[in-house]
Amino acid sequence: MSENRKHARVGTHLRCWCEGENVTLYARVANLSEGGLFLRTSTPLAKGARAQVRLSQATDTELQAQATVVWLRGGEQPVGRPPGMGLRFEGLDADALVSLRRIISQQQTSL
Repeated sequence: MSENRKHARVGTHLRCWCEGENVTLYARVANLSEGGLFLRTSTPLAKGARAQVRLSQATDTELQAQATVVWLRGGEQPVGRPPGMGLRFEGLDADALVSLRRIISQQQTSL
């Protein structure tokens, strides 16, 4: 199966606040890219749902962005494939993109 990704992903141990559909989640981000993130959760939002995500780095770098749920992974996956949801960032402005790139760079050097 070929990858359709436009952006390289980086593994991470960050946690993320995700608010949408009258639900607030605080969960681990499994991977992150300039295009979006995979949030590990057994209670994902519905596919197509809009959400507000907030990531912060220990170095005081923070990102707040709108995102859309583009895919879901259920709980009955093979070992090493945690349940969760893939979120695509929507309309990042220049400042948000700078913050996101800083977080990605810091994650690449810390793992």
